[in-house]
Amino acid sequence: MTFSEILDRVGSMGRFQFLHVAILGLPILNMANHNLLQIFTAATPVHHCRPPPNASAGPWVIPMGPNGKPERCLRFVHPSNASLPNDTQRSTEPCLDGWVYNSTKDSIVTEWNLVCNSNKLKEMAQSIFMAGILIGGLVLGDLSDRFGRRPILTCSYLLLAASGSGAAFSPTFPVYVVFRFLCGCGISGITLSTIILNVEWVPTRMRAIMSTALGYCYTVGQFILPGLAYAIPQWRWLQLTVSIPFFIFFLSSWWTPESIRWLVLTGKSSKALKILRRVAAFNGKKEEGERLTLEELKLNLQKEISLAKAKYTAADLFRIPMLRRMTFCLSLAWFATGFAYYSLAMGVEEFGVNLYILQIIFGGVDIPAKFITILSLSYLGRHTTQAAALLLAGGAILALTFVPLDLQTVRTVLAVFGKGCLSSSFSCLFLYTSELYPTVIRQTGMGVSNLWTRVGSMLSPLVKITGEVQPFIPNIIYGITALLGGSAALFLPETLNQPLPETIEDLENWSLRAKKPKQEPEVEKASQRIPLQPYGPDLGSS
Repeated sequence: MTFSEILDRVGSMGRFQFLHVAILGLPILNMANHNLLQIFTAATPVHHCRPPPNASAGPWVIPMGPNGKPERCLRFVHPSNASLPNDTQRSTEPCLDGWVYNSTKDSIVTEWNLVCNSNKLKEMAQSIFMAGILIGGLVLGDLSDRFGRRPILTCSYLLLAASGSGAAFSPTFPVYVVFRFLCGCGISGITLSTIILNVEWVPTRMRAIMSTALGYCYTVGQFILPGLAYAIPQWRWLQLTVSIPFFIFFLSSWWTPESIRWLVLTGKSSKALKILRRVAAFNGKKEEGERLTLEELKLNLQKEISLAKAKYTAADLFRIPMLRRMTFCLSLAWFATGFAYYSLAMGVEEFGVNLYILQIIFGGVDIPAKFITILSLSYLGRHTTQAAALLLAGGAILALTFVPLDLQTVRTVLAVFGKGCLSSSFSCLFLYTSELYPTVIRQTGMGVSNLWTRVGSMLSPLVKITGEVQPFIPNIIYGITALLGGSAALFLPETLNQPLPETIEDLENWSLRAKKPKQEPEVEKASQRIPLQPYGPDLGSS
């Protein structure tokens, strides 16, 4: 008997599964609010220097820039009567008395004056938030293996709720940044545990569908954020509004059961059996649950136990030649995706279109993008889909360099297309990476790959600072990186309709079979299909 058969006995798609996925999906719905929150809480309105005391604003105080608009960071040194000639010839000085903001909405930019020489702090805040996601993945991933998936999920909900609320009451910018870092750590813990617990309790045939459903929860969340931001113009109240629901998720998570596989692998089989019987009763199959025995459960997971004893580390990803090449290509693809994705997702206000409408469009493009990705993965394959997504995204970002700023519609179309391609890249990478790495090192490979996308998303805001040297530099860097990631994907093997490798030897045999000529005797072809049982593609295999 396999674990899937045991799951069928207690109910593989009963009331428990639907409630379980709903409880895991609701926090993901709200997680987009935190990831993209700074689009609105750090919006930079039009501004100019505040006139000195006893002086009124006007052309004799604020010089005009080359674009015919008032300078944002300079004012005349000695403002005087407007009748004085050669106003534009007078020397200028920085905004010594602060700034005047042409907006009824406040943000961290207007509260702490993150403009002109301090504008880099805005991008730094987003990078530190992404650094929290990176560090959280490293720390909480290890703690999840030690203490279980559910305790880390519960603590992560509480961490995000507390740190998000703390950010809303931050008295200074440094305190705000610290709380945002902790928010990033919480998000990472939620993501890791949710993926594992989601696929644990659904049958193999439904894993891709349930994983896609969770992905769409994040997409829908991108529609909620603009509405909240429009209704709540004060950044502190907006920050608090998106954080408080996680206190509720913290309480609801106590109902979520622990991973059965983790319990058995850590010697807690009796607790795993109690959970299975509870699930069976909830699904109306109490008698089937009572017939389950401890020996049956251990025997079923004997294969997982033996595979867990084979110790592989991250060093093996670079020690074994085939894994080394695969890891390098996947790492570059993951880095490029995260790096380019957040360049567009967090740069909404750069396109000169209404911030709220454009964010809805940016979120909406994920719906057709993910649908097209599913079709492409099923018919064209993983290899072609991944390479095409990154190459098209890189081309769209590079094209932005050559489109004038006044052609806002064209620039917006290119940005939306590029963002859709990068969303497709993310969807493909999760599946593709899990299919390429063997079971004995799959979790480690996924962890290393995900590490690189966090590094990319952390560095992405900082690259925008290079725009102060030349405005086109950031898009050149983002576009070329995406093209390099797409090129690296071309060197990865195809996994469509291939069985999942379980050991390093399986992977090497799979590679050898792929290199053999197609003209082979039918007997040999048949024998090559025997070694591996085709489990089918699923995001959560481990």
